[in-house]
Amino acid sequence: MEYAEDDYLMISGIQHFKFCRRQWALIHVEQQWEENTHTVVGELMHKKVHDPYLTEKRKDTIIVRSLPVASRKLGISGECDLVEFHKCEDGIKLYKHRGLYSVYPIEYKKGKPKLMEEDKLQLVAQALCLEEMFSTQVLEGAIFYGETRRREVVKITEDLRQEVQKMFQEMHQYYDRKYTPKVKYSKACKACSLKEICLPRLGKSVSVKTYISQMLKEEEA
Repeated sequence: MEYAEDDYLMISGIQHFKFCRRQWALIHVEQQWEENTHTVVGELMHKKVHDPYLTEKRKDTIIVRSLPVASRKLGISGECDLVEFHKCEDGIKLYKHRGLYSVYPIEYKKGKPKLMEEDKLQLVAQALCLEEMFSTQVLEGAIFYGETRRREVVKITEDLRQEVQKMFQEMHQYYDRKYTPKVKYSKACKACSLKEICLPRLGKSVSVKTYISQMLKEEEA
């Protein structure tokens, strides 16, 4: 099955979906969004690395920033923060460049490596797009974290590939149904930029009086 371009979902949405399916639906289905400190810092970092008109060549490496990518099979599109093309003996041909090259995507994140895999899944989704576009295999990529100032190498494993494929299938189903799932309140809700829109505590079917009382206690603490 292949998707029409009008049905493409944003690659970056997979990190929202992994973190919280309701958060993803509020942003991508209901088109709601609020900025917080985390989202603003992340946006500034991406603006710094993104320059769609800049292509560098350093010895045997070609560096392309803000590269548009898409996959008809997954029905997704977006941009890679940075893609390095490394000269090698067994790779792909690039227009106006001699030799053969391997493909190495790099995603930029503001913080530090996470315990969950949402950042890795986003990178793997980009790798799958690059594979489809260039008819090649991408076996490895990296995530650069602003807090640690270093790259974390990510192996594009079969398990990660399958998880990405299953998650986008589920996302397409939610999007087609215009479905926003409920949420179970957790500590992660406190850092979510959509907590005032989501109102996660109301998902427990508490009374308005009880909800307001809980909120006042949190503010006093």
